[in-house]
Amino acid sequence: MKIRDIIDSKPVTISCELFPPKKDSDFAGVQQAAEKISALHPDFISITYGAGGGTSKNTVKIASMVQDDYGVTSIAHLTCFSSTPEEVDRVIDDIKAHNIENILALRGDPPRDATTPPPGYYSHASELIHQIRAKGDFCIGGACYPEGHVDCANRDLDLDYLKMKVDAGCDFLTTQMFFDNNIMYRFLYRALAKGIDVPIMAGIMPVINGKQIKRSVQLSGTELPNRFVGIIDKFGSDPLAMKQAGVAYATEQIIDLIANGVRGIHLYTMNRADIAAEIFHNLSHILGKEDA
Repeated sequence: MKIRDIIDSKPVTISCELFPPKKDSDFAGVQQAAEKISALHPDFISITYGAGGGTSKNTVKIASMVQDDYGVTSIAHLTCFSSTPEEVDRVIDDIKAHNIENILALRGDPPRDATTPPPGYYSHASELIHQIRAKGDFCIGGACYPEGHVDCANRDLDLDYLKMKVDAGCDFLTTQMFFDNNIMYRFLYRALAKGIDVPIMAGIMPVINGKQIKRSVQLSGTELPNRFVGIIDKFGSDPLAMKQAGVAYATEQIIDLIANGVRGIHLYTMNRADIAAEIFHNLSHILGKEDA
């Protein structure tokens, strides 16, 4: 099923993200996470694509498994920074051969020590979206950045690039993680003013490791509000307390977003089915989903 049709048919959607194993020996663990998260009945599950193609060989395999074995709509990530258009073409053909109807089109992170793609490679996700659109009737998702992309000079220019994605044929967008909902609300107004009117899913990261998230936000440029920094400082050294506080904070974020009209929530699960399950339980009546 196409994700654009799911979004159109429901007042609120909730989806989850999985990432493939870095090593083939870890595949069983990812498969177990996929099965458990699928049992929560999310509206769809996205499968990431490794930087530089590092974990990409299992992306389509897992997306197909989620869809065919576990009965949940899947979307396969596809990046273009480190692949030629011919290589991208082969991946699109593989996605189509597995009857996957949804692709999340991303520029992708550059490999280490690379700042620009080699000649003949794509520089922007909008170029990839044009290629996907020419290959078939896919539902195409894209990424957006409420606080601006870390590689972009300013937020207005970042919105111009985002408008290029939408004009190229992007059906919906998913935000990078954020921890202050006011940042999201301001972004939605600015995007609409730019003529960006496709559905925008709010990307939520439940934080269970204080040190890890501080490193992540340094790389992504995401702002941690003082209230959340206080939670990390207070509970970060106690794994169980940090897990409980992180789930509670993410739950509160989601409730506020839904109450203020945001119609799509995307959970960055980090393959933690237990964390996803706790959040689904906390939101069961709000989302109209019974506990699995």
